[in-house]
Amino acid sequence: MGSGQRVAVFGAYGHTGRFVVAELRERGFVPVLSGRDAGRLGALARETGLEARTASAEDAASLDRALAGTTAVINCAGPFAVTAAPVIEAALRAGIPYLDVAAEIEANLDTFARFAERARDAKTVVVPAMAFFGGLGDLLATAAMGDWAEADEAHIAYGLNSWHPTEGTRTAGAVSRRRREGRRIRYSGGRLEYRDDAPPTLEWAFPRPVGRRAVIGEFTMADVVTLPSHLPIPAVTTYMTVEAARDIAAPDTPAPAPVDAHGRSAQTFLVDVVVRAGGAERRAVAHGRDIYAVTAPLVVEALDRVLTGRTRAVGVVSAGEAFDAPGFLRALAPHIDVDLPR
Repeated sequence: MGSGQRVAVFGAYGHTGRFVVAELRERGFVPVLSGRDAGRLGALARETGLEARTASAEDAASLDRALAGTTAVINCAGPFAVTAAPVIEAALRAGIPYLDVAAEIEANLDTFARFAERARDAKTVVVPAMAFFGGLGDLLATAAMGDWAEADEAHIAYGLNSWHPTEGTRTAGAVSRRRREGRRIRYSGGRLEYRDDAPPTLEWAFPRPVGRRAVIGEFTMADVVTLPSHLPIPAVTTYMTVEAARDIAAPDTPAPAPVDAHGRSAQTFLVDVVVRAGGAERRAVAHGRDIYAVTAPLVVEALDRVLTGRTRAVGVVSAGEAFDAPGFLRALAPHIDVDLPR
């Protein structure tokens, strides 16, 4: 447990940030609230009784003040194309680990490209995409690989019954689209490809209770950054149920609405990961509720393992490289139920 360790949460008042703050407190950490909006930050501080430190990604000194005396920082403030690099720089100056919940492909690529050597030399841990997209799929694929040294392909199918995006999700998506000039991405032949054609629509046979569903193929998410960062798999494809893809594309889809005392929405998910090598196939499955809420136990479990020395690497590392994937996934109960290869 956290034993009172102070952890800076940048973007603490955002939708996901609030879940992270609550999970940190549940596990015995003391969140230090941070972000650029002094009004929202102050309101959260009054609500929780926690210390608040206003900081901006454009102001390095304010970030240094926000991280002073903390043992780690969790960045929940998108768009991460804007915030990740400055907060990582501040973490390196402070000599503390950095974790974020970025789903932005480009921002995660930037983190690996810009900070891999510096973080390794500093013997610190930087974990990008430690969230539902990027982190969970990487853990499941790593667990499915087991003793395989390599695989031919990995498929991550997201069985979401709906997707009510937050304001942050919409903003991050807009930033990513501008950076790739409206093109879509797929990962094939060991590299990213930028394409102008429409992605295919096909069917995926999810495990029960979801079953066979129409999905958008090559609905590319952060898994195409996290998996290839440490697994020798030349083709990584992600899929999204058609209903969820329509929700996220529609400009009038409302934000997620809480339906329980924890603030979770009614959204459910099933993540089906299949890895193939030669003629063999292995599968790992996870299911649960509310992709934003479940990001909190993912990133806080990672934080706890980093701070207690339960990591397998230093530098910029994805979840599957940094942690014992099967053990990590099983530790997420009851937030996520998993079915892993034996």
